[in-house]
Amino acid sequence: MSIDFAGRVAIVTGAGGGLGKCHALELAKRGAKVVVNDLGGSVDGTGGNSEAALQVVDEITSAGGEAIANGASVSDEKGVAGLVAACIDAFGRVDILINNAGILRDKSFHKMTMNDFRAVVEVHLFGAAMCSHAVWPIMCEQGYGRIVMTTSPTGLYGNFGQVNYGAAKLAQVGLMNSLKIEGAKYNVHTNTISPVAATRMTQDLMPEEALSKVSPELVTPAVMYLCSEDAPNGIIVQAQGGNYGTAAIVEHLHVELGDHATAEDIAAHFEEITDLAGAQPRGRLQL
Repeated sequence: MSIDFAGRVAIVTGAGGGLGKCHALELAKRGAKVVVNDLGGSVDGTGGNSEAALQVVDEITSAGGEAIANGASVSDEKGVAGLVAACIDAFGRVDILINNAGILRDKSFHKMTMNDFRAVVEVHLFGAAMCSHAVWPIMCEQGYGRIVMTTSPTGLYGNFGQVNYGAAKLAQVGLMNSLKIEGAKYNVHTNTISPVAATRMTQDLMPEEALSKVSPELVTPAVMYLCSEDAPNGIIVQAQGGNYGTAAIVEHLHVELGDHATAEDIAAHFEEITDLAGAQPRGRLQL
């Protein structure tokens, strides 16, 4: 099976470097027209310039592809509206959205300010939600769309000093879980990538030996599949150094304690309640 994006139009946020750049270049290589969005700020979200996005556009166009740069912040609703409008003006449609933009403001929770918490959530969660909301009616009307969220092992499992980041990253899984239901009848599929990769966001968090084994280029193949025509709907794919797998929220077959259950009953049966043998990746709502 050959994955081709000829005739497709993609928006990639945070595409001035790292994972987003790899995604944008590969999409263009496979025939997509690409909007390279990047605020051009520092890792903590401050500052901004258009140089990084323009350099990626130059790489794409020099190789014979089509791309435009956009410097909007995904945390600014008017900026996001302008981003999607620029895409439509330039290319007439939007088929793919990769929500990749992110910032870090790492501190242990008792030292973290709510401004640090809010800033990270605004970029990762509100940014993904606003970009998805802006393209949603377009994708539904045209009967086709592929959205890729970006979570993290920190969101799935936690990490010291990243309470804000972890909360925002897991929230993107929550976005996916409902969007997959709402978009299914319109052929709009939403999936999530959980990457581990050497980028400027991870260069101070991982030892050099580990970073050398997790090239961002090794995450992009999974993302290309998740935004292809044959993409699944509602799947979390983990990608790390050429290794790929699935993460899922699973549900245990419930222990029946009756309608007079007490706290003491929970304590007495807690080992059974928390036994995940036979757990299934399913939810209460099966639509």
